[in-house]
Amino acid sequence: MLDAIGISLPHLVQSAGLVGLFIIVFCESGMPFGFVFPGESLLFTAGFLASQGWFPIVPLVVVVTIAAILGDSAGYWLGSVLGKKYLGRPDSFFIKEKHVKRTEEFYEKYGVRAVVLARFIPAVRSFVPILAGIGSMQYRTFITYNVIGALLWGTGVTTLGYFLGRSFPQSEHYLLPIIGLIIVLSFLPLAFEYWNHRQDKKAEEAQKQGPASGS
Repeated sequence: MLDAIGISLPHLVQSAGLVGLFIIVFCESGMPFGFVFPGESLLFTAGFLASQGWFPIVPLVVVVTIAAILGDSAGYWLGSVLGKKYLGRPDSFFIKEKHVKRTEEFYEKYGVRAVVLARFIPAVRSFVPILAGIGSMQYRTFITYNVIGALLWGTGVTTLGYFLGRSFPQSEHYLLPIIGLIIVLSFLPLAFEYWNHRQDKKAEEAQKQGPASGS
């Protein structure tokens, strides 16, 4: 999407710097418009560029992880304070009804674990903290899963990019294909959830038609 408007992801990360990365990760982690930002690909690219000397890796990981924790917490606050009123206008410019519906189904299925799992699913990760706040999940429970998710996602993906760059410096020439692969992989959980949802609906329809056909 960025390439379509003439902006490469490595250039975006370099231009944004640590402050810009903090803002992007913060917004993506808990703001309803955060789904427009790149996710794992951004973190991986930042980690890779750190291995090439663009960023010091420790401050980068700290900034990304703290931004992820604070962003989720801000989303939880939005949900708990503004609640249904905040999400009462679906399909506005930033809030898409399909994203909210998908997140509600995901949250109902996984409960508190959704706070961790959603980190790795585009679009869903921006709305789960809001729904956790709306659902009155205890903040102590939420912050525990929030920190775990931030460490796995923010620290983990960024560090993966860093160590790949350190271990295989020549992989710089293949950075764009690697980023493309990460983007594809990041959508696999969403595709899997969609497939499961379709299978469940087919099973429900089959159960409804069964008694009718036998009568």
